[in-house]
Amino acid sequence: MLPLAHPACHPCLRPRARRCVPAPARARLPDRARARTLAGARPPSAGAAETETASTSGASGSVLSFLCPLLKLLGGGDPSQERNDVVEVATSSISSLARLPWGSKVATTSGENIDSATSAPTLQLYEFEACPFCRRVREAMTELDLSAEVYPCPKGSLRHREMVKKIGRKEQFPLLVDASTGVTMYESGDIVNYLFRQYGQGRSPSSGLLESTIFTGWVPTLLRAGRGMTLWNKAGVVPAEKLELFSYENNSYARIVREALCELELPYVLQNVGEGSSKMDALLRISGSQQVPYLIDLNTGFQSGDYKKILSYLFKQYSISI
Repeated sequence: MLPLAHPACHPCLRPRARRCVPAPARARLPDRARARTLAGARPPSAGAAETETASTSGASGSVLSFLCPLLKLLGGGDPSQERNDVVEVATSSISSLARLPWGSKVATTSGENIDSATSAPTLQLYEFEACPFCRRVREAMTELDLSAEVYPCPKGSLRHREMVKKIGRKEQFPLLVDASTGVTMYESGDIVNYLFRQYGQGRSPSSGLLESTIFTGWVPTLLRAGRGMTLWNKAGVVPAEKLELFSYENNSYARIVREALCELELPYVLQNVGEGSSKMDALLRISGSQQVPYLIDLNTGFQSGDYKKILSYLFKQYSISI
């Protein structure tokens, strides 16, 4: 379900078992159907043991409750204002170093992954960028070359946290819904094991991935001063179609864009293109480069691979005046 950067120049990529419909532009683009109805998905097991709500219960919940106001204070105020690029890139780069080797490259070599360059995501992930447990799941998705519909749930979320409570009957993150199997589950460790079991062609999670949260999971959250943790007070514009982001979890510039999408509570299709991704050639055809992040907004026709331009666009396009 990859839209085209220059619709007049390229043919439509057709998702399997999906139909293409005319877009406002001259080319035909894959239908951006609304998210599947999730209310009928199977609820999580009542016996789930791990407690990591975002909100996260237990010790991690206490940490987040303490960090939210503190990091918001240290985060430099209004995220829509001009930022110190040196500080932004430096702290995000150090965060990437802290998370190496997870979330940088594809761990599988098979071309049989659920999300090849011509398939549509069947995974829905409810999460927020600053949560270390959500980060673990996103790292696993990068390693498995999986794409997903992402529904950001920052603290203060107006819409998506309510969806989480309706689906799973509790406000806990991350929450994964796999529409292809009917599986719905909380708990990052359980989700990672499920993804590798279901889509990993027999591989196990990479060494340290499941244990990493304890030791280094909080480093990016602290270094980024809580970016991607709370809802921006001027967020509220809801796009008719999901945005699409080419990214991989441990990319310094892509992290900054994902934080903004989270703070604006903007749902998007995450196309993971880590090193070795099956979608890398498609990205090259669309953008003319293999660099990420690359954002496409079918609502307006905006497309860019410049993270600063993307930030400026997002906060201008999807904010409300108060």
